[in-house]
Amino acid sequence: MRKTIYSATALALSVSMIAGCSGGGDKGSAASKSYDLTNVSFPLQEKVTLNFMTQSSPLAPTDPNQKLIYKRLEEKTGVHVNWKNFTSDSFVEKRNLAVASGDLPDAILDAAYSDYDLLKLGTDKTIIPLEDIITKYMPNLQKVLEEAPEYKAMMTAPDGHIYSFPWIEELGAGKESIHSVNDIPWINMEWLNKLGLKMPTTTEELKNVLLAFKKDDPNGNGQADEIPLSVVMNNGNEDLNFLFGAFGLGDNGDHTVVTNDGKVVFTADQDGYKDAINYLHELYALDLIDEESFEQDYNTFLAKGQDERYGLYFTWDKANITGNNDKYDLMQPLAGPSGEVNVTRTNNYGFDRGRMVITSANKNVELTAKWIDQLYEPLQSVQDNWGTYGDETQQNIFKFDEAKGMLEHLPLEGAAPAELRQKTNIGGPLAILDEYYGKYTTKPDDAAWRLNIMKEKLVPYMKAENNYPKIFFSLEDQKQLSTIETDLFAYVNRKRAEWMKTGKVNEEWADYLKELNRLGLDKWLQIKQAGYDNYIKS
Repeated sequence: MRKTIYSATALALSVSMIAGCSGGGDKGSAASKSYDLTNVSFPLQEKVTLNFMTQSSPLAPTDPNQKLIYKRLEEKTGVHVNWKNFTSDSFVEKRNLAVASGDLPDAILDAAYSDYDLLKLGTDKTIIPLEDIITKYMPNLQKVLEEAPEYKAMMTAPDGHIYSFPWIEELGAGKESIHSVNDIPWINMEWLNKLGLKMPTTTEELKNVLLAFKKDDPNGNGQADEIPLSVVMNNGNEDLNFLFGAFGLGDNGDHTVVTNDGKVVFTADQDGYKDAINYLHELYALDLIDEESFEQDYNTFLAKGQDERYGLYFTWDKANITGNNDKYDLMQPLAGPSGEVNVTRTNNYGFDRGRMVITSANKNVELTAKWIDQLYEPLQSVQDNWGTYGDETQQNIFKFDEAKGMLEHLPLEGAAPAELRQKTNIGGPLAILDEYYGKYTTKPDDAAWRLNIMKEKLVPYMKAENNYPKIFFSLEDQKQLSTIETDLFAYVNRKRAEWMKTGKVNEEWADYLKELNRLGLDKWLQIKQAGYDNYIKS
């Protein structure tokens, strides 16, 4: 259905290498504009240096060129990349400072740009349009877009330009997409079994199970050190949004659901949302929710999970927290007071629009585009996303079957999949289509397992037939949405945490609704609904 591999021939070039990150004006890339860098093919006979900015995990090398993926790319292309690399926690600030100062690299990889950023930078001509560049210089990406034209539509801004290269990861579709639920609840099976408890099926049963976890010493050490329930509040994968589904439409990270009659609904002003907070306050008042949940970072959350102190916690994959074993299992969706069961879908897709941009400082656009296009070659994209093979210095994600031309995922052998991948992958841009599985790669064992348990235990309870699509709004609408969301979401998240502790949601609810409207909820809903309606019509 969808595929190609990029081939190239050698072209001799006489170039000089200049180190350091390029700025604006005539600094450009290290391969000076005085050299002929048109009609280039890989591998170059002499190296050319390009200056890129990126981010990476603290677990990864500080110099990206130490990653085997980049070493192989340099050998394959003859392009040396001079990196300015920042850890993920400081990247956005450093990126913004560089752009504001005019100290622009040639390109920014794993750029983390929002739609508003892309439109603003495109309008300001800080980054360049890419649609013609893709057509002329990028056969791998062009092939992806021909085989999956929906992505070209999603990449294209309202002004008709493409300003960024995307990250695309297909793993299932619709309700069965691996992205349709992020904060899966994992319950301590050893504690359930020791106390003779059944898997809870209702919110009331969950409360009683958590009480038993707290009072009955399930870890058997004679100390009251068990943590019945822990989360990282307002942190996507580790949040407790999943529990809201027992009280109606539920909640997700952007507080947005689409009803089956096409109405866009803000979840955080629904009566069911209020009921869920009342329930969570009840758990908190019984000392069943980890007090640190409201302030802890992921590393603190992780450390306690690795010590197996949790009765119930939430994350994408339990292997990242408590290991790939039978000590914890997925807690089934709960029936709330009405008796109905609902799993609220996220609005997440395996698609990120703003993964890489080329800046206006770049004097070698063709060369840069052709280098980026290598990242979209199928076997390369697979490695970009997960990691590589043949690394003699650390555990590998893959082995490469030369006869099949296929990357096969290796057993994780107890390693946390996220940590292992962060050491070697590069984050994209990339494209992995569903057709690649079985041809270019196998599904990761953890992903295949997650998809199976989702299909069996979660998908049957997803009432919503649709979720909110990745709409590329106009700059004017983006400005309004961004302005409104900055205050609106902060207020909602603050009140949620506050009410869970104080229990004052009922008495403050009317004033809360008034404040939501003052902060622009009506306008926000109007823009989101119009965007959805136009998307459905197109």
